Amino acid sequence: MASTSLTDAELRHFAQALRDQRDVTGTELNRLAESLTSVREARSDGSADDEHDPEGPTLSSEWSRIVGVHGEFDEKVAAIDRSLARIVDGSYGTCIRCGTPIGIARLSALLTAELCIDCARAVEGRRR
Repeated sequence: MASTSLTDAELRHFAQALRDQRDVTGTELNRLAESLTSVREARSDGSADDEHDPEGPTLSSEWSRIVGVHGEFDEKVAAIDRSLARIVDGSYGTCIRCGTPIGIARLSALLTAELCIDCARAVEGRRR
């Protein structure tokens, strides 16, 4: 695999931005875990009749929503960790599909980008 075309300063900038994003995401994961615990406790309460509560979402729908968001945050953390590992091994900023440099504008917009814009478009086109 080709090494990155990013400068050391750019790599340091992206590494710090990724660590910052990981910290924020980790905080959100902890908050969601607390919400899951609260919903789990409410669901196990035999007196909760959430299916007939006109005041808001049911516990089941809230559980599903939180689990879904939690999964998205787990995926985000995994992508951040892969990107940080790629900084260490020298491949960050290089497309994992074709080996060309990923544009700095794309990396700035999507810190965890693993594909150059052309490969991302090609992959997305196949999904449709």
